[in-house]
Amino acid sequence: MGDEIELKLELSPADAARIVASKLFGEKAKVAEQVSTYFDTDKNSLAKAGLSLRIRRTGNMRVQTIKAGGGSSAGLFARTEWERAVDDDTPVLDHATPLLTVIGGDAGKVAPRFIVKVERCKWLVEDDGTTIEVVLDRGAVNAGDRSDTVCEIELELKAGSPAALFGLARKIDAIAPIRLGVLTKSERGYRLAGPDLASVKAEPLALGTDIGAAAAFKQIVQSGIRQFRLNEDLLLSSRNPDAVHQARVAIRRMRSAFSVFRPMIGDDGADLCEELKWLAASFGEARDLDVLLERAPSGALRDRIAAVREKSYDHLIETLADHRARIVMLNVAHWLEQSRWTDGNGGEVDGDDLARTFAAKALAHLRRKVKRRGEGLASADDETRHELRKDAKKLRYASEFFASLFDRKGEARRHRRFVAALEELQDRLGKLNDLATVPVLLTKLGIADQDGAAAFLSSETGKKEMLERAKRAHDELFDTKRFW
Repeated sequence: MGDEIELKLELSPADAARIVASKLFGEKAKVAEQVSTYFDTDKNSLAKAGLSLRIRRTGNMRVQTIKAGGGSSAGLFARTEWERAVDDDTPVLDHATPLLTVIGGDAGKVAPRFIVKVERCKWLVEDDGTTIEVVLDRGAVNAGDRSDTVCEIELELKAGSPAALFGLARKIDAIAPIRLGVLTKSERGYRLAGPDLASVKAEPLALGTDIGAAAAFKQIVQSGIRQFRLNEDLLLSSRNPDAVHQARVAIRRMRSAFSVFRPMIGDDGADLCEELKWLAASFGEARDLDVLLERAPSGALRDRIAAVREKSYDHLIETLADHRARIVMLNVAHWLEQSRWTDGNGGEVDGDDLARTFAAKALAHLRRKVKRRGEGLASADDETRHELRKDAKKLRYASEFFASLFDRKGEARRHRRFVAALEELQDRLGKLNDLATVPVLLTKLGIADQDGAAAFLSSETGKKEMLERAKRAHDELFDTKRFW
């Protein structure tokens, strides 16, 4: 049994060839053809427990590997693994690993689920006390009649600091464009073997009740990086509107995390916040046009919006291909690994403080802001309502971040009620925001006077009623008991 720490990078086959030709890693690589068969039950019992089981064949040698724990840290993977030589493609299941404990009586149902075939090139890079194993895999994942290309570089730390992995990643990016990888090969296989790919919502966070504030912050931001990268890939491959929305949500969640944890991190990372803000803005027009298109009736106006939307998507995809956009997630992951705020460079809150204690204070602060900002809601101007909407969104994200910290008797129920009331307020404020922004967007597109455009503006007459509903939702939120 051993632990591995690795950084995963994704790139195109053509760019991989450029990197090999550059001899960045040395003159000659060890090259091998590998076939890895991954096993699980028909209910994916192993995957659900955070385990993967594979048998990898290299030449006449077969090695069984079970990996567990850690999972993705948004590019930086830290996992425990068990390896043993085997004679054939039949898994050896025994109590030397947690596997039998997890699947219990389903051991007889373990069967092949998918196969990964790659050409593996391997180098060992040594520099100033650091040793990194560089692995370039090029090939495919096959699950039934489905197939997906694999082209990735794994940088595994053998000796030295994990920060060195990011340093080497930047040298690679200087030669050919890379993106941070967040999927293991087993995850690729399960996704391929499952339903058609769809946009990815934020995964529930499992923060232990004894976790410190710094560790919680890292886990929250890493979750955002993962959500963004999965949706970015879907957007680039299929121009999926839901992927645009969820990628933007992922960035918002990260920005909210930086804001919520500012008492701990201080001004450290302020430059990254600005880059995240810029990246989020890059998605703005495409998302606005998606929403507008959903509401547009058939006809010339809808056709005009659809045409502008396609151009907006073209621009967004070009932006995401640019170095500035590609490198944002790598920069955030690197900054998290450095954790400079724990060395006296952060705010007044100690990162070792219990996250539950920190969360209660943060949630109370955000709740007060929403209450104060909404006191004059019925007569507030558009800008004030917009700020209230942002505050409510931040409170919603924070409530989701910290949900697992409040699992004592009654807390989970109160959490559900509180979030439901918060969602109602957000929905009401969102409708009011549409009233303010849609006319501006139509004017920007030069179609405010086009036939059918008036339909988007006609609801202005119902603004008074909408304001009253928003005020009731605000009042109901503060009649709802807090969960912290």
